[in-house]
Amino acid sequence: MKAWRVVLLVFLFMLINYADKAIIGLSSVPIMHDLGLSSLQFGELGSAFFLLFSASGVVVGFLANHVRTKPLMLCLALAWGIALVPVGFSSGFGLLLASRITLGAAEGPSFPVAIHALYKWFGDRQRALPTSIVACGAAFGTGVIAPLLTWLIVHHGWRAAFVTLGLTGMGWAAVWYLTTEEGPIGAAPAPPGVAAGGVPYRRLILCRTTLGILAAGFAAYWVIALNITWLANYLVKAVHLTPAAAAWIVGLPSVMQMLVAPLLALISQSLTARGVSTRVSRGVLGGLCVVTAGTSMVCMSLVQFGILEVCLIGLTFSVGGVIFTLGPTLIGEITPPPQRGALLGLTNSFHTLAGLCAPVVMGFFLDRAPDPGAGFRSGFFYAGLLIAGLGMLAALLIEPEADKRRFR
Repeated sequence: MKAWRVVLLVFLFMLINYADKAIIGLSSVPIMHDLGLSSLQFGELGSAFFLLFSASGVVVGFLANHVRTKPLMLCLALAWGIALVPVGFSSGFGLLLASRITLGAAEGPSFPVAIHALYKWFGDRQRALPTSIVACGAAFGTGVIAPLLTWLIVHHGWRAAFVTLGLTGMGWAAVWYLTTEEGPIGAAPAPPGVAAGGVPYRRLILCRTTLGILAAGFAAYWVIALNITWLANYLVKAVHLTPAAAAWIVGLPSVMQMLVAPLLALISQSLTARGVSTRVSRGVLGGLCVVTAGTSMVCMSLVQFGILEVCLIGLTFSVGGVIFTLGPTLIGEITPPPQRGALLGLTNSFHTLAGLCAPVVMGFFLDRAPDPGAGFRSGFFYAGLLIAGLGMLAALLIEPEADKRRFR
């Protein structure tokens, strides 16, 4: 029961985390209007969030090898509130930029530290389902909360939405501190076939499985960055929907991910239990989900807005996220537990480098296009090709059983 209470709280942790990320995209039109920003400048604002995101993920990931995850997650959630609340009391671009950089530094380690905390309550064969539930928290925060945040933005202004999210993060921190404890599997033995004394980080990072996870996660995070920074803007400026209508479409991928991620996690877990290699049940399955997301994004750029494109939007921005369920289980499979926090932090930090690139690249296409529709179509088309290619590379590379043999 304690383990599933932790799952619920970590789910809410990731919900707030991704709502914090999504608020900038949902507020894009009034922010650009109020502050007089060009598309490229707003893209730079979106990318600023990721300026320290990756570095902090690495540093705190290594710290998680030596510090309990309960106080780490408490500090991260409090830092979110400190970064967000002041935005409600200033209209300057400088403060908003500083807020996004600070928030990114505080949120960079959030997912790997949360997964590391979760894995202290579940063994290797039971991790796929709880990991998928936590990943659904990210989907819920990105999309399902979008109509509520949009209502706040429309009726009370975008600054009020920032303050509300900041106070919510602080409230979560209080509940986490008062109701949880550290998981009992913190000192578990190394996974079967992995040297108990540890594996040099160079070998862990450069093995086929880790390289495949890096490729797939980078691609999937490119999708996330486009979602949280540009999707709402695309629906308002290129498709000419109202902000309220756009918010419901932004929420669609999250609903789909909450259905798809647990289903595929159960399928993966079932295949593993039946003796299917994790190369197939986790690696190939996760890689093909990323390929599907990229292919769908390419198709999305080629059709006129209507039911078909809405379905493609849902598929594009949902299915690739499955790699954030299956990727950590692969890391947990090949990595000795004392090194797991660091490797989760390293891989997640590399993934999020896509967040530094994707918003600016899309802004580049937009500022050089004759109209927003043409700019978005070009940006989505080339991004889709990149994402599909990296997903295929990941499916070919990931091979955990062979890597574990090499680590003996």
